[in-house]
Amino acid sequence: MDRLRLALLLNAVSPQVGGVLVRGEKGTAKSTMVRALAGLLPDIAVVDGCRFACDPAAPDPQCPDGPHTGASGSGRRPTSLVELPVGVSEDRVVGSLDLERALAEGVKAYEPGLLAAAHRGVLYIDEVNLLHDHLVDLLLDAAAMGRSYVEREGVSVRHASRFLLVGTMNPEEGELRPQLLDRFGLTVEIAATREPQERAEVVRRRLAHDADPAAFAARWAAEERALAARIVAARELLPQVELSDTALRQITAVCAAFEVDGLRADIVMARTAVALAAWAGRTQVLAEDVRTAAELALPHRRRRNPFDAPGLDESKLDETLEQFADRDPDDGPEDDGPEGGPDGPGGGGGAPADRADGPADGASAAPEPDSTPGTAGSAPAGEHSPVAADQPYRTRLLQVPGTGEGVQGRRSRARTESGGHTVRAARPTGALQRLHLTATLTAAAPHQLARGRRTGQPLALRRDDFRQQVREGREGNLVLFVVDASGSMAARQRMSAVKGAVLSLLMDAYQRRDKIGMISFRGGSAELLLPPTSSVEAGAARLQQLPTGGRTPLAAGLLRAHETLRVERLRDPLRRPLVVLVTDGRATGSRAALDDARRAAVLLAATGAASVVVDCESGPVRLGLAGELASLLHGPAVRLDELRADSVASLVQTLTASRPSARSSQKAA
Repeated sequence: MDRLRLALLLNAVSPQVGGVLVRGEKGTAKSTMVRALAGLLPDIAVVDGCRFACDPAAPDPQCPDGPHTGASGSGRRPTSLVELPVGVSEDRVVGSLDLERALAEGVKAYEPGLLAAAHRGVLYIDEVNLLHDHLVDLLLDAAAMGRSYVEREGVSVRHASRFLLVGTMNPEEGELRPQLLDRFGLTVEIAATREPQERAEVVRRRLAHDADPAAFAARWAAEERALAARIVAARELLPQVELSDTALRQITAVCAAFEVDGLRADIVMARTAVALAAWAGRTQVLAEDVRTAAELALPHRRRRNPFDAPGLDESKLDETLEQFADRDPDDGPEDDGPEGGPDGPGGGGGAPADRADGPADGASAAPEPDSTPGTAGSAPAGEHSPVAADQPYRTRLLQVPGTGEGVQGRRSRARTESGGHTVRAARPTGALQRLHLTATLTAAAPHQLARGRRTGQPLALRRDDFRQQVREGREGNLVLFVVDASGSMAARQRMSAVKGAVLSLLMDAYQRRDKIGMISFRGGSAELLLPPTSSVEAGAARLQQLPTGGRTPLAAGLLRAHETLRVERLRDPLRRPLVVLVTDGRATGSRAALDDARRAAVLLAATGAASVVVDCESGPVRLGLAGELASLLHGPAVRLDELRADSVASLVQTLTASRPSARSSQKAA
């Protein structure tokens, strides 16, 4: 936990570093570490009576509780730690306006939200990767601008909202949106120690705390006071720390060498290196500070797709730091610094770059594992070893028909509380959220004379006049992949293409904020490889390891899909499923086996789940069994080459045309 502790303390010294994202397995005390930070932060000066924690030395001129004149009193209070729950509403985050009072009485009644409470403090989000997209957008705006805005039909409130953003997440439950990922200054990967003595000490301290919390706190009070005093001393030293031209060249060279997007990484690294020097009690940034800053600021910015694991090539980092140490930027490639180059006399400056380029070509040329049954190191007889997937590509959009009410996402049409566009107006069933101004005025206009309104008087509004917006946007779905891994699919070239197609669909599911699940069927049974989850990264790992071979228990695969959807519907009833069956349609065995597969398809279709069949049949003779399955499932059959977004083949993007029963059920609903 040393690296996490350091990252949190650096942000305490210099909040401009930009916060910390903590990635780690469950049960590793991520939340405990973050909550402990608040007790170490120094108190802040605030304007008395200000709900927005304005600094008396520089009050916010747009503060809703202002203007704060020089006569305003001031006091001090502890730095706040505000926790943002995953299921929080938008109004709770940004605050809420009483629209009824604003329209009827002209009173701007504003209740501050969590972004106001977090100003000049810490905003902590546990399970940040599960946060809904519209809340992520609000956080991005506040983090970028340092202000929060509430706009409702011409009534607006804005206030300062600068906070230290700290998030924790378990990567097994899904990844974070790239836009929010980049907003975290630093990232730390943690895991529970495997050392028995250290684990025993953790348990011992936890039991001691539970037995007597006050005595436990008193035991460590002196160390915490010393740590808090060190934070204050480092803050005071921070303005005196010098970032030399050499250190700055190293920072920018490292960011360029690792090809990070934009310049935010350079700025974060510079601030982190300065904070490291101040924390060590120095006024000069050293090469070791730059290296540590790179290890904290760059790993999460190196991801190129959702299946890449964050991390840095340490040898490449060291070579870049050495190459740009203590030399003038106008010099040639040779290192003329006083300590000499790493290659010795006559080594030349181009060697590090040559060495960095070497391993990549060799790694990419590794041979594929032998898939011949019975060979050494291969899969058991009758099976083929896993093969690598083809390169993923952008796929066509597959949607669930109708209009849902699920979690906000980017796949299928849905009624949403935020985002999207307004489709109609309706009477509010609870508190008025999003006023439909035109509909409200239209409803109130015919009654003005009866209510005694005269010319020049305010509009006479009553509760029954108010209308709110009904908005339509996009939802995330449960995409359940049912993959045929039998012997008829086991031809190496074809299975590589099939895995490439599924991998492409997995990437599409990540971008559209779907949950995914994966079933494979081969031999004599079907297996749930991946229970429904938001971790597309886990789905890609299961896919890469999928072996093939054996018989084709098609009916078992469809029945397993039916059971998986039944259980998931109990857990998440609003999330609509999309079944993606990847097969050539052949059911091994007698005619009875094919009849069983047909009955299983009819049973799955009866649940109302939308389906699409990816037809993997190849060769000059086609039996058309996948097309027959698609008809029974009330969905289209799509050939592998039709999945590409740039394909010239016509792919129907919605499934409504082939599912009349689904349209009927939607009308009935």
